[in-house]
Amino acid sequence: MGHHRHGHGRIARLLRPHVHGHSHGPGHRVDRQMESAAEGMRALWISVAGLGLTMLLQAVVVAVSGSAALLGDTLHNGADALTAVPLGVAFWLARRPPSRRFTYGYGRAEDLAGVLITVMIGLSCAAAGWTAVRRLLEPAPVDHLPAVAGAALAGFVGNEVVARYRIRVGRRIGSAALVADGLHARADGFTSLAVLAGAAGVAVGWRWADPVVGLVITAAIAAVLRQAGREVCGRLLDAVDPALVDRAEEALRGTPGVLEVGAVRLRWLGHRLRAECEVVVDHRATAVEAHAVAVAAEHALLHALPRLHGALVHTDPRPADGVDHHAVLADHR
Repeated sequence: MGHHRHGHGRIARLLRPHVHGHSHGPGHRVDRQMESAAEGMRALWISVAGLGLTMLLQAVVVAVSGSAALLGDTLHNGADALTAVPLGVAFWLARRPPSRRFTYGYGRAEDLAGVLITVMIGLSCAAAGWTAVRRLLEPAPVDHLPAVAGAALAGFVGNEVVARYRIRVGRRIGSAALVADGLHARADGFTSLAVLAGAAGVAVGWRWADPVVGLVITAAIAAVLRQAGREVCGRLLDAVDPALVDRAEEALRGTPGVLEVGAVRLRWLGHRLRAECEVVVDHRATAVEAHAVAVAAEHALLHALPRLHGALVHTDPRPADGVDHHAVLADHR
C-alpha cells in the first residue's frame, strides 16, 4: 500500500503544473492559430493598399517620362503587391481545422504560397531585365526628371513602411513567409533609390545611366530571388533553425522524470511548429506515470518554443543496468 500511495503522489507532482497552470489545450491552440492567421491577413491587405498607391503613382510617372529604371521598379513593386494573393489564400486555409484527409491541417499552403512568390519575383526580374536591355539597344529620352526622382523617392518610402510592418507582424505571429515578403519589399525600396541615381545620371547628360540602372535593379531582384528560393526550398525540406532544436532538447532535459533525451524532430507547417521527440523514463514507471512525464515534456516544449502548435512525445523505459542506453534508442529508431 505504501508503494501504491507513493506512486500516486509521484503522478500528482507530475500533473500538478498542468491542473493548476494555464491551458495549452486544443481549444486554446486553435484560437491562437486563428488569431495569428487573421493578423497576417490584416497585415497583408494594409500593406497591399500602401504598395498599390505607390505603384499607381510610379506608373503615371513612367507613362509621361519613359524611364526604364522606374518601369523596372514599378514592375517589381507590382509583383510584390501580387504576392499578397497566394499568402492571403494560405492564411485563409490555415484557419480551417484539420480533416480526415488533411490530418495536419492546411499550414503547408503557406509553403506553396512561398513557391508562387518566388515565381512572381522571377517574372518581375525577367521583365525588368528585358526592358533595360531593349533601352540599351534602342535608346529613348527620359523626360520629367524631377517627377522620376520624386516617384523613386516615394517608392523607397512606401516600400520601407510596408517592409517594417510586414516584418514586425511576421515575427510576432511566426510567419517566415510574411517576414520574407517584408524583406522583399525592403529590397524594392533600395532599388527605388537606385532609380534616383539613374535620374541624376541622365540629368548630367549620361543617357545610358537610366537603362544601366535598370540592369542594376535586375541584378538586385535576382539576388532577392536567390534568397527567397533558398528560404522556400529549406521550408519544403523541413529545415529549422538548429537553435530551436537546442532549446527543445534543453526543455526536455529539464522536465521532471526525463532521464535522457533521444531524437528531437521539428518541422514548420506554415507559421506553426510541430515536434516529435523521444525521451527515456524510469523502467519502473507505470504507463500512467510515463504518460504524465510525456504531458509535462510537451508543456515544457510549448513554453520553450512559442510557435509550437503541438508535440508528440514518446517515452522509452530506461534499460536495466549494464545495457547501453544509446544503443537501445538507436535500435528503437
